[in-house]
Amino acid sequence: MVVVMNTGTHSATTLALRVLLPFSGGYFLSYLYRTVNAVLAPDIAADIALDAGALGLMTGMYLLAFGSFQLPLGMLLDRFGPRRVEAALLVFAAAGAALFALAEQAGSLILGRALVGLGVSACLMAAIKANVQFYPPRRLALVNGVILFSGGLGAVAATQPVQMALGFMDWRGVFWILSGLTLAMAAVLFATVPDKPTGVSSGSLSQQMRDVANICRNPDFLRVMPATAVTLGSFMAVQGLWAGPWLRDVAGLDGDSVALALMLMAAGMAFGYLSWGILADFLARFRVGILSVALLGMAWYVASMAAMASGLVGAPNLLATSFGFAGASMSLCYVVVAQSVPATMSGRATTSLNLIIFAAAFALQWGLGAVINLWPKTGAGWPAEAHQVALAVPVILSVAAMAWMGPLVGRDWRNR
Repeated sequence: MVVVMNTGTHSATTLALRVLLPFSGGYFLSYLYRTVNAVLAPDIAADIALDAGALGLMTGMYLLAFGSFQLPLGMLLDRFGPRRVEAALLVFAAAGAALFALAEQAGSLILGRALVGLGVSACLMAAIKANVQFYPPRRLALVNGVILFSGGLGAVAATQPVQMALGFMDWRGVFWILSGLTLAMAAVLFATVPDKPTGVSSGSLSQQMRDVANICRNPDFLRVMPATAVTLGSFMAVQGLWAGPWLRDVAGLDGDSVALALMLMAAGMAFGYLSWGILADFLARFRVGILSVALLGMAWYVASMAAMASGLVGAPNLLATSFGFAGASMSLCYVVVAQSVPATMSGRATTSLNLIIFAAAFALQWGLGAVINLWPKTGAGWPAEAHQVALAVPVILSVAAMAWMGPLVGRDWRNR
């Protein structure tokens, strides 16, 4: 049954319950899946007897499957709408989690992780697509902030709460629960979220592919993309891997203190997503463009990363929280990109940007490691100088990319 919602005749509460809340739940699960292995990896490796290479490949399959599906995902979202696409893909995620829970060898773990990455690949992009369809442009920063905040809560849930759950069950039990929750979320999305025919493309496959090429040649996209890819990509690379070693090797924290700092970083990110959306929504009333707010957040983020590169370790918990809070600001650029094209192309625009961001995150995560490895390992970690030089690289790249984006900000870009 197709339900058409006219936002002009439905209350904000109805939209929140039928659109915002279901997609928030999906993105919560997506981020939980992305980061849960940081806690469960030791138990998984001990049970299945994985070496470091197999463990890294297994965990990285999420990013590979997730990123590789972004371009076809954009076409599917623009053709069939966010409700159908995300609900269908979450079934794959549920199957992947179940396979992961049943796995007895590395191959099954890798396949299960890949299915999970594929299955949750739509959770943010489908939400943004739905928000473009159902909410007026000036509200997009706020409602997208709510979606991203829920993802940040998923990152928090993947730390201490999962560790506490291991006191009652093993890692397989955690994944069985995740599988059931994911299947239930797919059913909720399919049954609850309405369809809306506006903003849906009916063009041929070749036309949709030509549209993607046109998006990538769009002058606004070419100005916004480098700064978004470098800053958000480096944020994902550092938070997802190198923040922990920095806290250990440079700040000198022990294991428990590192875990606390990482949880504060995730919490800062979660509240940052919501706060930056609220700020952009508020300033829009005074005709302050969303890209100006994003540039402010980028500058804060680069300052936080520069402090890490400089070895400022007087207040590591505060620095970790600041890094996470500021890192959330770059998500505002998704709104800019979604609004730089017609609504029928918004899914392909945001997934094109997302593909580049994930590629940048992978390259920077690997590249930072390559720089750090130029110094010999000392004990359990690396010299502080290695981390400082490595982090200086994304600082320099970010400043250059922000300067490239500058003319677009100076053009007085506004929420449209």
